[in-house]
Amino acid sequence: MYKTAYTGDDRMCELVCDRYPVLQVMSRFGIALGFGDKTIAEVCTENRVDTATFLAVVNLLLYPRNAAGCSDEVSVRALTDYLQNSHRYFLDFRLPAIRRKLIEAVDCSLSDVSMAIMRYFDEYVAEVHKHMAYEEKTVFPYVEALLAGEKRSDYSIDVFRRHHDQIEARLRELKNIIIKYYPAGGTNELNGVLYDIFTCEQELASHNAVEDEIFIPAVERLAVDGAAAARKEPLSAREQEIIVCVVKGLTNKQIADVLSISTHTVITHRRNIASKLQIHSAAGLTIYAIVNKLVDLADIKDTIPTP
Repeated sequence: MYKTAYTGDDRMCELVCDRYPVLQVMSRFGIALGFGDKTIAEVCTENRVDTATFLAVVNLLLYPRNAAGCSDEVSVRALTDYLQNSHRYFLDFRLPAIRRKLIEAVDCSLSDVSMAIMRYFDEYVAEVHKHMAYEEKTVFPYVEALLAGEKRSDYSIDVFRRHHDQIEARLRELKNIIIKYYPAGGTNELNGVLYDIFTCEQELASHNAVEDEIFIPAVERLAVDGAAAARKEPLSAREQEIIVCVVKGLTNKQIADVLSISTHTVITHRRNIASKLQIHSAAGLTIYAIVNKLVDLADIKDTIPTP
């Protein structure tokens, strides 16, 4: 019997077996399989994922009618990481895979209708790229500034809310066109790609729901609360990695090389860390890292000056 909502005390394996679509949510939060019988809270903690945020997304997607107020205690940082991973999933994997299967199913060499269908799909994918590029270039940098405690007067998340289009709508139209009008001889390939389009449509609708119901309200609250809210934001997994590198004595350039990111990104993360922790020195971060068990004293003893 299905639950009406999941909590941190439920076992992660039961969640996956009961509601297998949650595997996509886990992937976008960076949660790997192999967690045995551990609870959702235990698995999230081990993977450095904010439990409240994970549960908010899961319960919204599984029980949308019970999701009111689910954004009250979420981590904006964790949500931003989740949405960015979702973008990579759709743009780099899901939509290209559907395109390859669609080419095989409609056989573009045989009819003008097939070519028109492919052109329609490619135009749709271009719209999705534009939609997500706007978030990457405008919305997420705005949120990063808020997380760093910076007040922004040149943009508001309400602008995003008012212009947030439902990117799954045109995919729904393509699906209906193929079902009603494509003169297919065989059915296996076409039905297979239609199944993928149905699934992708649902995934995109879920993506929009997370943005509308959790992300936008959380960012609005962050904008109101300002720097105080930013300081309450938990450290992301990446920020914890950077703290460990700093404590071990690595320069910004060395950190960038180790983590395969740019030096500018390292600097931005360090600014966010300082804002959240109100700690600005390597010595202070060393104490923080030891107290919070991010490093073992034995691993950094050579970097600590002796009296």
